[in-house]
Amino acid sequence: MSYTVDGVDYRMDEKPSNPKDIIGSNKLPLSVVPTSTKAYLALGHSEGHLKYGFINWREAGIRARIYIDALYRHIDKWMEGEEEDPETGVPHLANAITCLSIIIDAKESGQLIDDRPKSAPVAELQERLAQKLLHLKKLHGDKKPIDYFITGPKERE
Repeated sequence: MSYTVDGVDYRMDEKPSNPKDIIGSNKLPLSVVPTSTKAYLALGHSEGHLKYGFINWREAGIRARIYIDALYRHIDKWMEGEEEDPETGVPHLANAITCLSIIIDAKESGQLIDDRPKSAPVAELQERLAQKLLHLKKLHGDKKPIDYFITGPKERE
């Protein structure tokens, strides 16, 4: 079965296109960011808002490495099994993603002091070492050591 709208024939299983659909489908799909990620980010930014002021970096600027170092500290603590800051109760992952958010916003608003070191050929180094890793995997592929995780030991299959 079909119907006509403004001289255009549509089948019943098709939706007539709204001009907003056409325009909106070519814009950044902000709805793809998980709500859990937005919630962690909101908590991390809220802590900063309460401690330092609302979006203070847009006025004062930031040094990239200060936030990279903080990011690494939060990630390292999380990797070692500490889920949240013992004083504030804020998850380390919330603080880590907030560090990245501030770096991005400072960069986009022209307030980032880029104090990264001179570039090194990291991509080439990673590729070269990845080849060595493949060699090690072949060399030790017959071994079945026990791996130790936060949930306990596990034998490899």
